[in-house]
Amino acid sequence: MSQLTTLPRDTDGRLTPAPPPGELIDMPRFPINARHELANTDQRNNLQAATATIRAKRALRVSEVPQWEDLRQAAKTIKDQVDRHLDSYLLQAEQSLTKAGAIVHWARDATEANQIVVDLVKATGAPEVVKVKSMVTQETELNEALEQAGIAAWETDLAELIVQLGHDRPSHVLVPAIHKNRSQIKDIFLTEMGQYGTPAPADLTDDPSALTSAARTHLRNKFMRSTVGISGGNFLVADTGTLVVVESEGNGRMCLTLPQTLISVVGIEKIVPRFEDLEVFMRLLPRSSTGERMNPYTSMWTGVTPGDGPQNVHVVLVDNGRTSVLADPIGRQTLRCIRCSACMNTCPVYTLVGGHAYGSVYPGPIGICLSPLMRGLDSPIDQSLPYACTLCGACPDVCPVKIDFPEVIIHLRHEVAEHKIRDTKPHLETTAIAAAGWFFAKGRRFTVMTWLSGLVGRVFKAKKQFGAHMPWPARLWTSARDLPIPAAESFREWWRRNHERP
Repeated sequence: MSQLTTLPRDTDGRLTPAPPPGELIDMPRFPINARHELANTDQRNNLQAATATIRAKRALRVSEVPQWEDLRQAAKTIKDQVDRHLDSYLLQAEQSLTKAGAIVHWARDATEANQIVVDLVKATGAPEVVKVKSMVTQETELNEALEQAGIAAWETDLAELIVQLGHDRPSHVLVPAIHKNRSQIKDIFLTEMGQYGTPAPADLTDDPSALTSAARTHLRNKFMRSTVGISGGNFLVADTGTLVVVESEGNGRMCLTLPQTLISVVGIEKIVPRFEDLEVFMRLLPRSSTGERMNPYTSMWTGVTPGDGPQNVHVVLVDNGRTSVLADPIGRQTLRCIRCSACMNTCPVYTLVGGHAYGSVYPGPIGICLSPLMRGLDSPIDQSLPYACTLCGACPDVCPVKIDFPEVIIHLRHEVAEHKIRDTKPHLETTAIAAAGWFFAKGRRFTVMTWLSGLVGRVFKAKKQFGAHMPWPARLWTSARDLPIPAAESFREWWRRNHERP
């Protein structure tokens, strides 16, 4: 997770407290966030250019695989099998990991997961850790927990480093700094790098190779001196206890091999049953995420190998709402997600507003499904997320594990409506529906309502924009929509005048 507070420095000094837990959940509703993000023209241009490039690369690589749809169906089948028997596969994975020399920890929620990791790092006496890019540690806000405990957590992925040094939050699952352009990145490096380690060259340009070289130099000392590495895991093989991380820069390989202690924090849904199942996902994931035939670095490790790599390996298996998702017959398909980001790269809403509007580390279509399912519908941000969608249907077409996003989103909209009905606080929508129900319940009430509607129609008969004249709170709806003028004569009145005998 990238810090919003001042990061721990290489020199001695007090650490700035981390932001309070629940900051993302406490954000305003999506429409408010989206309106703010839409005003950021530079971000919008960066997003549209970057996602267009990734979409084109993905389409090219997918076209090279004649059996692409068969691979998608195979991945769906494997992940559905895991969901049906997750309890058994998790126990099998624990046995395999333990047999290979790893120590397995179970965490029910983010707080428990963070405490386990903090205690493990403290036990080593290490003042800092190096991290591989990990969505689950962003989800649990592990960096903030480590900082609060006096431990510096250094992100080593280039995009995560940019976001961390910029005191920002990631806005994309695959490319966390997708909302930044090269010029902005250069300014961040020049301003911030020297405060937390090796500074950037004074003559740094915005050439990508120069920026990459500055990041490599800045991180080298951290790699060499750190004794604890923290990673996530793209996959966890149940029958062998093998963990898999795929990446493009080699920083992950450094974090996974140089430290004496390796702590891998993994969501319980990352299980695959057999080692041979990786064949399917290793063809789907790189093409769907980066538009490559294969990832430059695929690291696999199984427990402890004496004299080679980390000699203390811990695996923290995290629930944090995943069993709640599993209990939802429609929503559980989101647990198939392999975090490729193809859905957000093709989403017209995401490409306009970016990831920060979603109030979650998971933006885009997967975020508006997974976040409310994992966190519940008690917060305004989670109640608004299912409506951050046009239901255009582009996302299920590109999803490598065939998640039916529109089905889940419609299901969640129904759940939001039900939640509002059960809520004791009044809502405009439920109040309006209750009022309509009261009018429709009795014939006389309905007659009065149609008479009032006809009266309004006669008053506004000569006006073309009836909706613009609606009073508050109806104006919130009609300010951007034109409503037809109510008929001056009801159907009953028309029938009585034309068909009933005098």
